[in-house]
Amino acid sequence: MLKKLNVVFMGTPLFSVPILEMLIENTNVIGVVTQPDKVVGRKKEIVFSKVKELALKNNIKVLQPLKIRQDYQDILDLKPDIIITAAYGQIIPKALLDYPEYGCINVHASLLPNLRGGAPIHHAIIDGYSKTGITIMYMDVGMDTGDIISQEEVLISQVDTYQTLHDKLSLMGASLLLKTLPMIINKTNSRIKQDENKVTFGYNIRREEEKLDFSFEKEKINNKIRGLNPDPGSYLLLDNKIIKVYLAEVIEDNTYQEKENGEIVKIDKKSFYIKTKNGLLKILEIKPEGKSKMPVASFLNGNKNLVGKVVNRCFDEK
Repeated sequence: MLKKLNVVFMGTPLFSVPILEMLIENTNVIGVVTQPDKVVGRKKEIVFSKVKELALKNNIKVLQPLKIRQDYQDILDLKPDIIITAAYGQIIPKALLDYPEYGCINVHASLLPNLRGGAPIHHAIIDGYSKTGITIMYMDVGMDTGDIISQEEVLISQVDTYQTLHDKLSLMGASLLLKTLPMIINKTNSRIKQDENKVTFGYNIRREEEKLDFSFEKEKINNKIRGLNPDPGSYLLLDNKIIKVYLAEVIEDNTYQEKENGEIVKIDKKSFYIKTKNGLLKILEIKPEGKSKMPVASFLNGNKNLVGKVVNRCFDEK
């Protein structure tokens, strides 16, 4: 049944790849829509999205409209039975939403109505959620506001990072979509309205939100470090230089109450410790400005005199 289903898939980042792989294996993917190619680096090299790479490998037609709200006729011309999106990156126009027989379906990386928006995985960790999951939903003209078809949840562990949670949810999205598609085709699926009183948001991370604030509780700071690891990465400022922080550990130590929040109060062979509102944060993995990611042990080889320095001080941010 699914093999005869003509699917247009819309997605861009690595999160979308397992979902597209599943669709290629189980349905008839007639087209893939992804964001325009990026030009990166000093050599201005053209980089394809991961979704485009997979589509080309499987000889699937690729469309890359700059603004899909204005340029969607080529998608309609493919005559899809269903359009499936996963982290595509643009708002889908109503003309596309209304066209397919089985609708436009979105694979969203949260338990809606929690964490609508473009960065639900980041925010699930940053905002201290104990669980998150995947929602398969009908799309409508709002941002992640459509009716829920199915959901599956996963617990967030204290060692989960954006990367580990991303990978779990990406595979879960493919699996749940495969289980849900037959119900959509048979029109036996659930269709649950979202409770607007329970809505939270997971908007895209802004640059200013990546900076760590040591006046907060150590748990909250560590959540941000984990939630932004590895991309885009949180940071602090030390000696007027940006240091990305990728791994830390919450320490139950209240012997430095008189110290200033943000002060480096001690070091050992593998880490340095920063005073927060309610204890210490042990910094374990960083990326100093202009250098590669490294364990703090390597950084300390040339930076022994850290104790007493206060991070985020006297830096002119422009």
